[in-house]
Amino acid sequence: MSQIVRQTVQGFDRRPDIGESGARAEHPWHSRSTWSARRLTELSDLRASPRSPHGGGGFLLPGEPRPENSSSSVTGTGDGPWERPDEIFTLPKERRIMTTEQMTGAQALVRALENVGVDTVFGIPGGAILPAYDPIFDSAKLRHILVRHEQGAGHAAQGYAMVTGKVGVCMATSGPGATNLVTAISDAYMDSVPIVAITGQVASSLIGTDGFQEADIAGITMPITKHNFLVTKAGDIARTIAEAFHIAGTGRPGPVLVDIAKDALQATVNFEWPVPLQLPGYRPVTRPHSKQVREAARLIVQAERPVLYVGGGVLKARASAELKVLAELTGAPVVTTLMAKGALPDSHPLHMGMPGMHGAVGAVGALQRSDLLVALGARFDDRVTGKLDGFATGARIVHADIDPAEISKNRHADVPIVGDAREVIADLIVAVQNEHEAGRKGDYGAWWRQLEAWRATYPLGYDTPDDGSLSPQYVIERIGKIAGPDAYYVAGVGQHQMWAAQFIRYERPGAFLNSGGAGTMGYAVPAAMGAKVGAPGSTVWAIDGDGCFQMTNQELATCAIEGVPVKIAVINNGNLGMVRQWQTLFYDGRYSNTTLQSESGHVAKRIPDFVKLAEAYGCVGLRCEKAEDVDEVIAKAMEINDAPVVIDFVVHKDAMVWPMVAAGTTNDDIKIARDMAPEWENGD
Repeated sequence: MSQIVRQTVQGFDRRPDIGESGARAEHPWHSRSTWSARRLTELSDLRASPRSPHGGGGFLLPGEPRPENSSSSVTGTGDGPWERPDEIFTLPKERRIMTTEQMTGAQALVRALENVGVDTVFGIPGGAILPAYDPIFDSAKLRHILVRHEQGAGHAAQGYAMVTGKVGVCMATSGPGATNLVTAISDAYMDSVPIVAITGQVASSLIGTDGFQEADIAGITMPITKHNFLVTKAGDIARTIAEAFHIAGTGRPGPVLVDIAKDALQATVNFEWPVPLQLPGYRPVTRPHSKQVREAARLIVQAERPVLYVGGGVLKARASAELKVLAELTGAPVVTTLMAKGALPDSHPLHMGMPGMHGAVGAVGALQRSDLLVALGARFDDRVTGKLDGFATGARIVHADIDPAEISKNRHADVPIVGDAREVIADLIVAVQNEHEAGRKGDYGAWWRQLEAWRATYPLGYDTPDDGSLSPQYVIERIGKIAGPDAYYVAGVGQHQMWAAQFIRYERPGAFLNSGGAGTMGYAVPAAMGAKVGAPGSTVWAIDGDGCFQMTNQELATCAIEGVPVKIAVINNGNLGMVRQWQTLFYDGRYSNTTLQSESGHVAKRIPDFVKLAEAYGCVGLRCEKAEDVDEVIAKAMEINDAPVVIDFVVHKDAMVWPMVAAGTTNDDIKIARDMAPEWENGD
C-alpha cells in the first residue's frame, strides 16, 4: 500500500446521532397521487431520474456520462432527465470487464483521468509533475489548458465545475507550484465546490529531507480539503484517482488533493480498470429521517411567520425545481443567500431577495421577525446572521444539511435533518401535503402584508453621482439587462460583487458564480475562463474590480491563446472600493493605502491603462466613462465572440454598497444609507 495521508472529513467514520428514531418514510415519489397535475408535470422528469447509488450532491460522478440531450452549458438544476447509470466502481464482479495493461505511473494517471470522464485539466508543468505531462501530450481525450499562475488553474477548475456539474481538475508541480494552489483549494472548500488538485511531489526517498521544491502540501492543505492523499507507489495511482473523484463529487462536494511522488509517476505498473474503491468509512447520509421531516412539516403549518432560508446546498443538490414546489405549496417567503442566487427566480413573488450584510431590507426583516426558519443547505454564516445572539431571536430552527457537522454549529437546531437537499425537500413536500390533507394549513396573510410593506418601502436602489461620473450600479444593471438571464456572471470580491448580486436579475440556478466564503480577490477572471471552457456556447461575463483584476489578469493571455472569449467588465474606481467604504464609514475618511492610481496635480494617470493592457495580452480593450455610452459599449462587447474583451468602466470612486449591516452589529441595525435606518413596524 502507498503511504496515504488521511484526515477526518464529512462522512468519514461517523453516522449522525440525530433523528435516528422513527420508521423510514416511503419514498416521496411513491405518494405522487397526492400531487396536483401541474406539479406532477413540473417534476415528472425528476422522478424519472434515479438517484446515484452513492447519493448526495448534484454533481456528476466519476465515469458518469452527460446525457446526449443535455448541454455542458447547463448547470445541474434538476430541470432535465439526468441519467445516472450504475457506477463502474460498484458493479458486481461478474459484470465488470477488467482491463490490464503495463504502463508507467504517469500513463496510469492520465488513463485514470480519462476513465473517470475528465476532458479538461488546468495546470502548469514543473519538475516533479513533468512525467505526467508526457502522456498528456499523447492523450486524445484530455485538453490541457496552460495557465499563467497555479491559482488561476484552481479557480478555473472551480468555474468549470460550477457550470458543468462535473468535478474540476487542476494540476501543478511540487513546492511553490503546489502552494500556489492553496488559495483556490481553500476557496473551493469554503464554497463546497468539487475539484481534484493533482500535484507532483519530490521522489519518495527525498520526502522529509527538505529537498529542492519540496513542500508538505498534504499537510498544508489538510484543514482546507475534504480529503487528501500522498501516493508513493505507482500501483495505487488509479485507485486513488477513482477515490478522489468519488469523494469530491458526493456528499457535501469539496476539494480533494492527490499528491504523487515523482518516482511513482516514473515506475512501471500493471494498470487495471475498473478498480474497487477502498473507502469503508465514507458513508454520506443522503436520505433524511421521516420523523424529523414530519416534525418540520408540522412546524411549518403551525407557524405564523415562517421563512425558507435557502443556501448554496440547494444548488449543489439540483433541488431548484423541488424548492419552487415547496415554496408554492406552503406559501412561505423565500430568501436566497449569496451562494444560492437563482435557486428561486428573482422575479418569483415569493422571493424576498438576498439576506445578510448587504441584503435587501425585506429579506433581512423576514429573517429577523420570523417565528420559524427552515434552513435548507445553508450554514448560518456570519455575513447572513450578523451578531449571532441578535439573529432571529424569536424563531425556531429547522436545519437541513448533508453535512452533519453544520447542524447546530452556529445556531441550535430545534429540528435537525441530515440529508441531501433534494431528498429533504422532496420528502418535506409530501409531509406538508399530508398536513394540508389533514386540515392543517398555515395562515400567513398578516405576515405577507408586513413583508410586502417592507418590500415596497425599501426597494434596492442607488444614487446617480452629482458630478456626472459613471455609477457602477448602473453599469452592472445594464450588463445584466443586455446580456440577459441565459448568461453566466462571475464576480470578484468587494463592492462590485455585492452590486452584481443586487442589480442583476437571476432567473435560473447556477447563473451567478462568486467567491462567497473565502472572499478571494482575483477569483473572477480565471473562474470566468473555466466557466467559458465548460460552457462554450454561453455568454460569460466577469464583473471585476480594478483591485481584484490586477491579481490574476495574467490569465487574459491564457484566454487569448486558448480561444476562450470571456467578457470582462472592470469596475474601475481607482481604489480598493469596499475597504475605502469602511474607511469612510468607520475610520473618519482616513484612506490609508487604498488608492490604486497615481495622481499628478488634478490629473489622474492610468497605471496601468487597462485598455492597453488588454491589447498587450491579445484581447480587445474598450473604455467607457459616460452613462450615455454604456449600452453601446456593452453591445459592442456582446458582438465580439472570437477574442476576450476587457471593458474599463471608469466609475465614481465614492459609490457605496447599501443596505449595510455593520460588522459586529445585529441585523436589526441595518442601514439603508448613511445614518438612515428602516422603520421595522412600517406597514404592520
